[in-house]
Amino acid sequence: MTAFHSHYDSGSQNKVTPQRSQDHEAQPQQRNKSKRKTSEQRVQQQSQAGVKAKHTCDQCGKAFTRKSNLTVHQRIHSGEKTFICDECGKAFARKDTLKRHQLVHSGEKPHTCDECGKTFRESGHLREHLLIHRGIKAHRCEQCGKAFTHRSHLMKHQRIHSGSKPFNCDQCGKAFNHSSTLISHKVIHTGVKKFECDECGKSFSRSGYLRDHVLIHRGTKAHRCEQCGKTFTQRSHLTRHMQTHSRTELYRCDHCGKIYKQKQTLIHHLRSHTGHEVCPCDQCDKVFTTYQKLKRHQISHSSEKPHKCDTCGKSYKRKSDLNLHQRVHEKNVFRCDECGKTFSTSSVLHSHLCVDGDMEQESSSDPSDTRMVTTPSGSSLENGHQQFRKLLIFEGVV
Repeated sequence: MTAFHSHYDSGSQNKVTPQRSQDHEAQPQQRNKSKRKTSEQRVQQQSQAGVKAKHTCDQCGKAFTRKSNLTVHQRIHSGEKTFICDECGKAFARKDTLKRHQLVHSGEKPHTCDECGKTFRESGHLREHLLIHRGIKAHRCEQCGKAFTHRSHLMKHQRIHSGSKPFNCDQCGKAFNHSSTLISHKVIHTGVKKFECDECGKSFSRSGYLRDHVLIHRGTKAHRCEQCGKTFTQRSHLTRHMQTHSRTELYRCDHCGKIYKQKQTLIHHLRSHTGHEVCPCDQCDKVFTTYQKLKRHQISHSSEKPHKCDTCGKSYKRKSDLNLHQRVHEKNVFRCDECGKTFSTSSVLHSHLCVDGDMEQESSSDPSDTRMVTTPSGSSLENGHQQFRKLLIFEGVV
């Protein structure tokens, strides 16, 4: 109706149109308007006029005056989608829904705003847009009272209260509140950096990163410290600066270096690197990517030493430390075949063997045999030990 008045007013400036012609042109417009009325509106109008709705849906109880309207309505329950788009193959339950969808392919936006000239594919989108010019926020959240001009914005907002995250990443399974956030997240997996700086050619994965970067070339410092007024070109620089005002410890990401005020924010950020939930330590500020790493770390906070040596009674927090200790009590763990001396670790034996001759690994059919032997190069064993002692004296060990 808005587009018709705009066209008619433009024509009336050039010529005078008879009243009969105006009525004749208005009739198709009125018919088109009536066609756009939903079946529910027609049922309401006909009921007010005394027309009885005879056709009732046996699943939800909704009544219709025409059987054809009931048939269309029942497709909602059956899931039947008989109207198929020739362009993409997408199917719809109603013909008018298909027609609205086809505007996506054609690019046609027949509904124009008289205030700013912006065009829309659907009349409903235009009606919601007009609320912006009128300052009306008709869609209010029942939980917090926040109001929105668009119903779609309200629905997105309500996910904050419900915790709903319907948009899942098909590569790592991470879920998001909004589709736009999911799209931004997927860039991490692709590694694509399509936002390029015209000044220096540097590329970025997100437009926000590019905007921050461009400020460097312009000399603009858009991020201002609320406590001292100092400004910065990048938000990360502001965050690091804010640490000077607060005694509260900030939390740094070990993967990318980003700094956060709250531990929970860092935990949420780490999911972008790991692709799954992370495990924070409840006794310190450390956060781990796996539960196993967290459990190993938590031993450091405990005074308990559950791993006890059966030989001498000494206890250790970790079993690996106990295993290393028990080699002291074991005989012939790492033995030198030349002099018979034994060592608790292979590294000490290795140092001992390097004193004299060329070292080589002895081949053995037993894969568990890890002994190291030397092939003397003509010098006696005693001479070898003497050289080892001289080496220690030269280095100031003895």
